Amino acid sequence: MGDKPIWEQIGSSFVQHYYQLFDADRTQLGAIYIDASCLTWEGQQFQGKAAIVEKLTSLPFQKIQHSITAQDHQPTPDSCILSMVVGQLKADDDQVLGFHQTFLLKNFQGAWVCTNEVFRLALHNI
Repeated sequence: MGDKPIWEQIGSSFVQHYYQLFDADRTQLGAIYIDASCLTWEGQQFQGKAAIVEKLTSLPFQKIQHSITAQDHQPTPDSCILSMVVGQLKADDDQVLGFHQTFLLKNFQGAWVCTNEVFRLALHNI
């Protein structure tokens, strides 16, 4: 991993940490957000750490497993990191579904936090 640019190392580490927390105990996700963070989840908007954690912990499943297919990371002009993730998830006994998730990461008081996040299932109405 040492030969990758620093923003890819930070982005990849964040993505791994995020999905480990999400799959094991969503209540722990509050540590990666700040009060100014924003989440758009399937078109619904949530602002602030408390509202985001409330949304994520109230999702209607008991267990979930994410599998990351690809991830891309870019530095931004204002020293943030834009990360996009494509993967699959399996919630409870439901079928496997594809998803897309985007994070904007910012170094806040010495730690990388998620200031903006967008999530969509990869569903197609044909």
